Amino acid sequence: MAKVKTTFFCQSCGAQYAKWQGQCNACKAWNTIAEEVLQKPEKSEWKTPVNQTKRAAKPLKIKDIDVFEEARYDSLDAEFNRVLGGGIVPGSLTLLGGEPGIGKSTLLLQIALKLPYKTLYVSGEESQKQIKMRAERIHLDANNCYILTETKTQRIFKQIEALEPDIVIVDSIQTLHSDYIESSSGSISQIKECTTELIKFAKETATPVILIGHITKDGNIAGPKILEHMVDTVLQFEGDRNHVFRILRAHKNRFGSTNELGIYEMQGSGLREVSNPSEVLISKKDEELSGHVIAATLEGARPLMIEVQALVSTAVYGTPQRSTTGFNAKRLNMLLAVLEKRAGFRLGAKDVFLNITGGITVDDPAIDLAVVAAILSSNEDAPLSHSFCFAAEVGLSGEVRPVQRVEQRILEAEKLGFSTIFVSKYNKISLKNSAIKVELVSKIEDLVDLII
Repeated sequence: MAKVKTTFFCQSCGAQYAKWQGQCNACKAWNTIAEEVLQKPEKSEWKTPVNQTKRAAKPLKIKDIDVFEEARYDSLDAEFNRVLGGGIVPGSLTLLGGEPGIGKSTLLLQIALKLPYKTLYVSGEESQKQIKMRAERIHLDANNCYILTETKTQRIFKQIEALEPDIVIVDSIQTLHSDYIESSSGSISQIKECTTELIKFAKETATPVILIGHITKDGNIAGPKILEHMVDTVLQFEGDRNHVFRILRAHKNRFGSTNELGIYEMQGSGLREVSNPSEVLISKKDEELSGHVIAATLEGARPLMIEVQALVSTAVYGTPQRSTTGFNAKRLNMLLAVLEKRAGFRLGAKDVFLNITGGITVDDPAIDLAVVAAILSSNEDAPLSHSFCFAAEVGLSGEVRPVQRVEQRILEAEKLGFSTIFVSKYNKISLKNSAIKVELVSKIEDLVDLII
């Protein structure tokens, strides 16, 4: 047996040290450095199947490299395919992170049951009976999905060699451990070693591997930051457990855009794909209420119509409150200052509360005009028409600035039955014969005259 070697790793960032010290030099965290025992016997190479040939590693001129469309596996889940960029790429390693109980295992089990390919679902957290009970709740019957409850990578690879699956799903990477590392599961060295073995297997056999990863209390994926650099795609499954909607985002994607968004609705029978989120994110009301405005925003290539709610009231306590949900609080303060300076509204002594419905968070500056309209509507207690929507950015001098892809926002508003959309006068619009009225606004004062 080789000599036992001990090293010290920071449990927060993964930095390695020869001896213990109180503070990590890399991330400046205190008391996060722990000793781990390493034992590295001679590794056995993953045997490449006979039908797979390793590509010769030789330099080529860039003009001689053939560019062809990479064939992808269709997951039969439109939202999942959209976020990945069109489907699952062979030989790719995808990491899915999210809060406990948000629905990561349910999402991947649902996809595994839908897939028409031979799929191996490896679980280190649940028994086969528990997974079977969840599959029965989802009401999907699949003959191509195999369940394995195992945490040792060497045994997993033996089952993979016998089964030869087309896709492998691992729940979760923090539960796996390798014989080559003598430290506990979830440690820095175990996560790096297990991920390296899975990458070697995926690349040599062209088999896509999807990993579930735990997250820390800060919302980052647990383990070393290098884990996110090693994989090809990093997905984040977000949402509030008190709301039914879940959002799938790509933080990193080597095979597609990171601006795409997938929306699901959590039901008792699993996750339902939301193909038209605009109808879901806009609440249904029988009467018009003040402070309720519809904004046209974009998430990747997908236009969304979201509802912005504002409440302006006299400050009961000495200091006025500024509270936001789903919107940047500093940007709200900026818009309030613009209204005070440019439009003459005295909001300095009033409480202002702002909410984006549906439990989602929006960073698109194109909803500035909708936020201003909602604040004005609530302040004057003057309801705006249900058929109005807004898409423009507001500058510090009160000018209404243009936003990108405004025509796509206009077409989405027209499709959903809105009669009027307010946009910047400086946007170049080439739409003809449109059924929706386009109101061009150049400054905040024009908007006040139009809606109040």
